Amino acid sequence: MRRKPGNGGMTGGGRPWRYAIPALTIFAGTLFAASGSTAHGTDLRGGGRTKVTELIAQEQRQYQGSQASYRHLRRQVEGLVRAVAQRDARVKAAQEDADRLAARTGFAALTGHGVRVTLDDAPTGRRIPGDPGPDDLVVHQQDVQAVVNALWTGGATGVQIMDQRLISTSAVRCVGNTLILQGVVYSPPFRITAIGDPGRLRAALDASPAIQVYRQYVAEYGLGYTVTTLKKTTLPAYTGNVQPKYATALEPDGANSHP
Repeated sequence: MRRKPGNGGMTGGGRPWRYAIPALTIFAGTLFAASGSTAHGTDLRGGGRTKVTELIAQEQRQYQGSQASYRHLRRQVEGLVRAVAQRDARVKAAQEDADRLAARTGFAALTGHGVRVTLDDAPTGRRIPGDPGPDDLVVHQQDVQAVVNALWTGGATGVQIMDQRLISTSAVRCVGNTLILQGVVYSPPFRITAIGDPGRLRAALDASPAIQVYRQYVAEYGLGYTVTTLKKTTLPAYTGNVQPKYATALEPDGANSHP
């Protein structure tokens, strides 16, 4: 969680350090001993370690390949379902229900007015007062999530982060100052777009306690935060894979079937 800016220093003179320094010395010695025991005398910085960024890039390439295959198979399945629906009334009814729910669940494009929120890291290369740490100067996962939560609270009918539509199973993850969403890595600035009543959406953003804390960092350290009203925008349909974990099928007599 973010701490509020301006409350990070210890007050009351140097008296606490009289007790802290011996404790820190003992703790450091324990860490050195544990490190040597774990490494068994080997170099913990060996060249065989793979950088996290390389792993992320590799996973993203694999994800993009699997997504292309998935979209191809999905188009084939949809074509078969619609072909069967022409001669089977039950399949046709189920398909019509799915089409009606598609917009509400993120599986159909959505057009309307709304807002776009842009979050950005603090600019580099300049002196910032207040002695902030590196974590104080970047957008975090909870900042993006706070904006998304506020937009849903404000009555958004659809939300998109960068170029991807969100659905109920979407999860935002951060590694360093990059954002990982549904297998794709993004760098700041992060753009969150929502369709809904702009007045209600803005009011929900202003009322969010988490965003109020973030805006203190905006004022103190120069992080980016802008809200733009959109007269008309279109959110794309979600095209990724969906893997329900708790869905159950119904037997012909209506009883639940548990695999």
